[in-house]
Order: sequence, then structure tokens, then C-alpha cells
Amino acid sequence: MKTKMKIQLKPWVFWPTFIVLVIATIFSLVNLETFSSTISEVTVKSMGLFGAGYEVLTLIMLFVCVAVCVLPFGRVKIGGSKAKPLLKPFSWFAVSLAATVATALLFWAALEPMKHLTQPPASLGLEPNSPESAVFALSTIFLHWGFSPHAIYGVPVVMFAFAYYNMKKPFTISSMLAPILGKKTEGTIGTAVDSVTVLAMVLGVATSLGTGTLLVTGGLNFVWGVPSNMFVWLIVMAAIVVAFVISAITGLSNGVKKLAEINLWVFIFFLAWVILFGPSLFNINLGVESFAHLLDNFFSKSLFNGVVNGDEWPIWWTIWYFAAFMAWALTSAVFLGRISYGYSVRAIVTVNVWLAGIFNIIWFTFFSGSAIHMELFEKAGLGDIMINKGNEMVNYAFFDHFPLGTLINVIFIATAYLTYVAGADAMCATLAGLSTSGISPDSPEPPAILKILWGAILGVIAWITLSFAGLDGLKALSNLGGIPTLILLVPITYSLIKVAWNPYKYDTFKEDYDEFGQPKRPKVAELSEKSDEVEVAALNQE
Repeated sequence: MKTKMKIQLKPWVFWPTFIVLVIATIFSLVNLETFSSTISEVTVKSMGLFGAGYEVLTLIMLFVCVAVCVLPFGRVKIGGSKAKPLLKPFSWFAVSLAATVATALLFWAALEPMKHLTQPPASLGLEPNSPESAVFALSTIFLHWGFSPHAIYGVPVVMFAFAYYNMKKPFTISSMLAPILGKKTEGTIGTAVDSVTVLAMVLGVATSLGTGTLLVTGGLNFVWGVPSNMFVWLIVMAAIVVAFVISAITGLSNGVKKLAEINLWVFIFFLAWVILFGPSLFNINLGVESFAHLLDNFFSKSLFNGVVNGDEWPIWWTIWYFAAFMAWALTSAVFLGRISYGYSVRAIVTVNVWLAGIFNIIWFTFFSGSAIHMELFEKAGLGDIMINKGNEMVNYAFFDHFPLGTLINVIFIATAYLTYVAGADAMCATLAGLSTSGISPDSPEPPAILKILWGAILGVIAWITLSFAGLDGLKALSNLGGIPTLILLVPITYSLIKVAWNPYKYDTFKEDYDEFGQPKRPKVAELSEKSDEVEVAALNQE
């Protein structure tokens, strides 16, 4: 009989983050102007300093994901060859999407193409609202939402899953560094890593909560005229926090999984609606041309930082996106690594990087393509709405041009709410789990009180930032969260490279490898297992 470990609070992981956030909150309320200007200044300087690092590391992580699929390491099964998956493939993909980019797909669907179409980088000399700007806009969106950002998730997801299940390491961020640091990850160094990372995670998740709130309140304003102000943001944010805390308390099977499945089906409905009633032939042609443009300019777009021309566009877009994904990456890695039990490494990368990237590219091809068509050929004025009425209004003005626009917008509001709840409950549960000791495959759920506390903290930080610093403030917050994560992802990526090169050395399931130390092919392992069963049966008969 397996015994469950006693779950206790990790004081040196929880309290430092909690105290820093309380001090920052008080400072923001006492001296808002100084707080906002400090965040903005630190963001610009840090992005200028670390900008190239975000871009280079993202590129390296993409290549590592490719290598992981090609190497024999891709055959390694998380939890050993006899492990049975926790989730079915559809549910697994739905949860993966909800825990990474789902809310952002809704928020930026029609907004981002308007940003790039009407305000392209000055250093590139593109004329706003021109055909060249249209191709630049969609190809850039493919970079921001395609395979590169999902590689930022893919590397730590594989590393955490392997460390937690196959290396039998604790439920901590620092366990991903075990191939480099060994048992030091379970001491002071590991505690320091977990503490800093939890702070970065909170900033990243709070940013997403802020954008999700903007999306919901923008819809309420567009459809029913409800004002989009601090008070309404507070009510909406409280409703979101309460819902995702309740969902997180119910656990993976009853909460996160069901919400994520519903969420994915609604996404498919919206995609089908836009394909059916939008300029689909135009979208497909623009998508093909834009994807070709991305391939032709992949390295220059991936590493564009504008330093020579003093262009800050990359800081607030490409670099900001990579920083934002990194701020989320380790939280998502812990959660997605946990639910990857029973799947091969190659399957993990396929679902979390390749399939997720393809889904996003298809999504933006039709949503962003339709928005560009409306702006250039239908004179819908989405760019003017963005400037004069607010970023959050663009998506609702977009759907207003489709049949049953008001009804679709109401469904879109409900989807925005559901989508954030589906993703945030996973993050809330993960933060609570990292703040406690005793979490294991046999006892995977942290105390409910910690989930409630983290939910409240996230809500307060997001509301203050959104109310007093707006969308740029949310961007700055995520950038600050991305800096420590950037530093940690470098050794984590190296750890995965070491493991991928020689998994036998680190895997506790030695029986899953052949005499040459290579992971057995699934069919070979199955035949070997049946052969052993036959031999045992024969011996019993004798």
C-alpha cells in the first residue's frame, strides 16, 4: 500500500514572493506615478539589455524540440513503458491549449493585425495600410503565435515530466536542473530557484488575467453599454477569480479537463463561423503568401531587435511576446508535464509544439486575415476603433460585421470568461503545488486554502496594474516576470540536451532500454514483455 506524504507550506518559496508583492502593491497605491514610470523604465531598459537573449534562446529551444523528436529519446515514455495516460488525446490537447495561449488567441485575434497593419515598424519603411504591411502583419503574427513560442513551453514541459516521473524528483521547478546540479536542487539552491520562479509566474499569470478582464469588459461595453472602468474591471476580475479557484479546488478531472474540452469545442465553432462567413479564399491566399514570407525571413524576423535604428517596436512586440511566454513557461511546464504521464516524449512535443502551433496558424489565418480584409477593402474602420474606443473593442466590432453579430458577440463574451477560467485554474493549482512540500504522483493536489490565496493575489495584482497602468502596464509586468525565467531556461534547456543525448543515465526505468542503452521501440518492448510472460507461464507448468 502506498503512503501519502504530509503536505506542508514551503515558507521560503511562498513568503518571499508574497511579501514582495504586498510591498509592490502598497507602493503602487501610495505613489502611483512613480510606480508606473519605474515599471516602464525598467521594462524598456531590461528589454534592451536582454532582448537578443530572448530571441536567441527561443530559436535554440525550437531547434531542441526538433532534435528531441528525431533522437531516440523521443521514444521514451513518461512514467515508464507500462504507464497509462491520465488524459485522452483530445482532452490532453484541449487542456494544453487552455493552459498556454487560449485567452490570448481571443484577445489578439483581430487586434494584433490592426496594430501591425496600421503601425508597422518605422525602421522597415513600410507604409501603413499597404499590401506590404498586410503581409508583414500576418507573417509576424505567425512568428508570434506559431512554433517558436510553443517551443518555449515544449522544452521545460518535457524536462519537468522526465524529471518528475522518470527521474523520481520532487514536484519543484528546480528538479528540471537535476541533470546539471544533482541533489543540490533539493537544498538551498533549489529553494532559491523555486522562490524566484514563483514570483515570475505570478507576474505572468496576473498579466493574462488583466487581458482576459479587458476582453470581457470590452464586450459588455460593446453589446450592452456597460462602462469599461476600474469598478467594472474589479467585478469581472472577482467573478473570474472565484470561478477558477472553485474549478481548481475540484481537481484535474472534474474542473480543468471539462472546462478545457468545452472551451476547445467553442473555439472550433468560432473558427468554423469565420471560415463560413468570412473572405476565406482571400484568407487562404494571404495566409500562404505570409507563411512563405515568414520562411524567407525567418531568422531576420526571429532576431529583429531594432538596436541600430533605435526602433522600440521589437521591444513591445516580438521580444515582449517571447518574454511573456517565458514568464508563463515554467508554470505551464509543471502543469503540462504533470498531465503528460503515459505519453512519449515525441508525443509531448507533437501536441504542445507542433499541433498547437498549427492550430494557432490556422486560427490567425482566418481571424486576422478577415480583419485585414475588412480594414483594407470593406473600410470597417477597425483601426480607428482601436485608437478611439480601446483595444478591447476591436474583436467585438469585428464580429459585428458577421451574420448574427450581436448573438455571436454575446457568445464571445461568455467564451472569453470561460477561456480564462479554464487556463487560470491550472496555473492557480500549480502555484499552490509549488508552494508546498509533499506533492507526489500519489498525492497530486495542494491544499484548497493555498489555491484560494493565490487566486486572490493574482486578482489584486492584475486589477491594480490594469487600473493604473493599462495594457502597456500589463505588458511591462509580464516582461519583468520573463527576466528571471529567461535566466533559468538556459540551464533547463541544457539539462534537456544532456538527457536527450543519454536518457539511460538519468532514467530510473532501466528496463525500458536495450543492451546499447537506447530506448526500446514500443513494438519491440511489447514483444519482449509477451515473451517474458510466455517463459513465466512455461516455468509454472513445469
